[in-house]
Amino acid sequence: MSRSRQIYDALTSTMRIDPDEHSPITSSNRFTSLGYALAGWLYMLRRQKNTRLQALASVVVFVVALWLQIDAIGWALLVVTITIVWMAEFMNAAVEAVVNLATLELHPMAKVAKDVASAAVLLGVAASVIIGLLVLGPPLLQKLGI
Repeated sequence: MSRSRQIYDALTSTMRIDPDEHSPITSSNRFTSLGYALAGWLYMLRRQKNTRLQALASVVVFVVALWLQIDAIGWALLVVTITIVWMAEFMNAAVEAVVNLATLELHPMAKVAKDVASAAVLLGVAASVIIGLLVLGPPLLQKLGI
């Protein structure tokens, strides 16, 4: 097989997989897919303590941003940052669920998967704190007269 054919096969192999042949549950209906996504979000709020803390923190940040009358760019930065943290938390929970499903033994690679997924959340939270301070800090100090 030629090198270009190998590269072509490597780049197109995933798109040739039909999920209906391998998955017990697939949805061709967009409304049903939205329902699955909302069910996942509700699961996170119900079963993951950190997500409830993130929800509270998100609301507090939005209320403070409203009070400080943040400009459109500041809002965009806050929304994107908060979204990234939520996404990282959701992916972390998904990785943990898959690892737990795949093995009951305490395998070192299972620990790596869980710890790395958790580190992604930590990275997002650290970045969000810095961005939050940069966006909200100056107007807050000004509002407080400091």
